[in-house]
Amino acid sequence: MTKSLPGAAGDLAEDHPEIWKAYSALGKATADCGPLTERERRLVKLALAIGAGSEGAVHSHTRRARSEGIEQEAIAQVAMLAIGPLGLPRAVAAKTWIEDIDA
Repeated sequence: MTKSLPGAAGDLAEDHPEIWKAYSALGKATADCGPLTERERRLVKLALAIGAGSEGAVHSHTRRARSEGIEQEAIAQVAMLAIGPLGLPRAVAAKTWIEDIDA
């Protein structure tokens, strides 16, 4: 599984499999702790990545959302929803990061 991870995350997973195993278990536990659907969790994670200003995480969650069948319009709406709480510049940056994936 770690071979398919891009960039630094893949490197960390290969160099420190015990840490990656613990991190993955934490991710599963947080996903399973409430009633959100997979789709809702993915869109929330995308929104959190936008809020954190993490281009890499926005790319990752956009790729994963698309591979999970989430339509581009829903993904783009997450960036537009950022305008109110995060401001226009952050939302525009997120929009361009999302568009990087479909380019």
